Amino acid sequence: MAFTLPEGLAPEMYPLAWLVGRWHGEGVVGYPGIEETAFTQDVVIDHDGGPYLSYTSTIRLVVVPDDASAIADADGTPAEEPAAEADGEGAVWNTESGYWRIPPERPEGMGSALSPVELLLADPSGHVAVYVGATGNGRIDLVSDVIARTASGAEVSAGKRLYGLVNGELMWAHDLAAFGHELQSYASARLSRVTD
Repeated sequence: MAFTLPEGLAPEMYPLAWLVGRWHGEGVVGYPGIEETAFTQDVVIDHDGGPYLSYTSTIRLVVVPDDASAIADADGTPAEEPAAEADGEGAVWNTESGYWRIPPERPEGMGSALSPVELLLADPSGHVAVYVGATGNGRIDLVSDVIARTASGAEVSAGKRLYGLVNGELMWAHDLAAFGHELQSYASARLSRVTD
């Protein structure tokens, strides 16, 4: 199927045009102290013609582990024992929202096949983060530039994210350094575009 640029998309955002849409799929989360657990995810990436893309993500657990103490928010903060939603979907594990941007300045040494990219994120567990990196050929590599937290937010010191469009599916992986642990795998998923 041929790709069509979303109508009204700001030209600055063309390098990320392939992200625009609604996505749904499955993944897995696991980290030292967090039992490996399957999840479903819904992502909406949209635009209003401005030089950015809006982003929202909701992750729901598929199976709630027997040990409620093994449950934690995406940043590792212990959470209340989750309850299944009335509609039969799993407990919300994490939500985040933010904006994708293509900065106007190209970093020195960046190849012409790549474009710089920024991702600004916030989550309700008390964290905001800025990721920076590059995009090109259906791939985005990001590393954390700034992670700030409230007094009650868990200790997260660094993150790395990879997004890729593989055979029409959005695949992503998130590495995390938190609670004194070195940067390591935290979560990953495979999402399919939701068509109306």
